[in-house]
Amino acid sequence: MSAFWLAVASAEHVRIGRRDGFMQVNHGKAAPLRRIRPGDGIVYYSPSTVLGEKDGLQSFTAVGTVRQGEVYEGIMGGGFTPARRDVDWFDAREAPIKPLLGSLDFAAGKPNWGYQLRFGLFEISEHDFLLIGKAMGARLETAAT
Repeated sequence: MSAFWLAVASAEHVRIGRRDGFMQVNHGKAAPLRRIRPGDGIVYYSPSTVLGEKDGLQSFTAVGTVRQGEVYEGIMGGGFTPARRDVDWFDAREAPIKPLLGSLDFAAGKPNWGYQLRFGLFEISEHDFLLIGKAMGARLETAAT
């Protein structure tokens, strides 16, 4: 893997992507997905189970590797065609973020660590990717393993 990314979406939306083998971010925008390359690692963080709800889920909900191919338009119905990338998702369980906050490069020592989540997609370190994957029980393969 050459780069590692953290994407943000409700768990409900992430579960659809896991089931069907794709990812989408920022309400279906293509531009952020064009920064991602085949072979990059992806982790999803879900602040809530359902979009707009405040149930306090605050968990990592998926981890995978971007497949070969380009960004494409998916079909959701009602004329909504969000941009997507195909992903091979690892077998993993959801894991809460709070126990990891002191160890994650993107969050450690930063009282406003959650601010960057508002962007919906940002690059993370390989260390963070591996730490999150381990917490999720995933068997990850990267350059460091």
